[in-house]
Amino acid sequence: MAAERKVTITAIAREAGVSVPTVSRVVNGRSDVAPETRAKVEELLRQYGYRRRTHAPGDRAALVDLVFNDLDSPWAVEIIRGVEEVAHAAGVGTVVSAIHDRAGAARQWMTNLRARASDGVIMVTSVLEPLLHKELHRLGVPIVVVDPAGAPPLDAPTVGATNWAGGLAATEHLLSLGHRRIGFIAGPPRLLCSRARLDGYRAALEGAGVPVDEALTVPGDFYHEAGFTGCERLMELADPPTALFAASDQMAMGAMEALRRRGLRVPQEVSVVGFDDLPEMRWSAPPLTTVRQPLAEMGKVAARTVLRQARGEEIDTPRLELATELVVRASTAPPPAR
Repeated sequence: MAAERKVTITAIAREAGVSVPTVSRVVNGRSDVAPETRAKVEELLRQYGYRRRTHAPGDRAALVDLVFNDLDSPWAVEIIRGVEEVAHAAGVGTVVSAIHDRAGAARQWMTNLRARASDGVIMVTSVLEPLLHKELHRLGVPIVVVDPAGAPPLDAPTVGATNWAGGLAATEHLLSLGHRRIGFIAGPPRLLCSRARLDGYRAALEGAGVPVDEALTVPGDFYHEAGFTGCERLMELADPPTALFAASDQMAMGAMEALRRRGLRVPQEVSVVGFDDLPEMRWSAPPLTTVRQPLAEMGKVAARTVLRQARGEEIDTPRLELATELVVRASTAPPPAR
């Protein structure tokens, strides 16, 4: 069982004077290791009582854990779709979990992980307690972090999107239409992606010589209600914005509902831009201009990376950022004449 392991493959690699992937290849019965190196690593494995997983030599990983904070967002479905496509093609099962913020939930997940001897973990905007990360490291379970919430562990590859560039492109689009009062409904400040989108928004304003008005930035959490209340707050300003940039599509939908209830037309009176390009945004009324985040592709890249780690292969690039793209639809137009 995984819980019986006495030492990590990192410690064995250090003592043997070889790389971690080399030790992993020996553990997994791979043939592409020099005989003398194999003998040295095998001896250390025996000395420390390291217990191998039960896969036959040359097998690929049989099970991967995909862990979210919550599963109540449409973008989670897109990431699951990408991970599952790659995992299915590789003959690997996927276990999807939500840790939430409940006390003990992460530890219960770790207990379940040990029981099923998962061969890799994909964390999505989840923050593992240091002790849990240490335990994953001790068990030799590869980790990939998707859209890291904060500074990711130095030994964990990460997959994200060009959030700063996306925030810049969205704001520059509104500026190009003639808007100068542009409201921003932000995401949770603890998340790197939220801060990057806000920084992109500010950089676009500064680049156009438009003063950054802090009153035009309101807090949010990526969900509909925050978009609704954020829009209400912005439209109550003495000089309300003529355009809104919401840091997620769901908040953009909430903002559009708030505008509708105020009798304001989109885009004739207020333009709206979102972020994510969820599939249903092309069917909103009006269809939403948004920044496409390659969510499914991010899931695919994360799955390929964790499977490569499980096979003991080197990871060329520990930090990958996939390109975002502005998608212009019918929710943006020049500001009304004043």
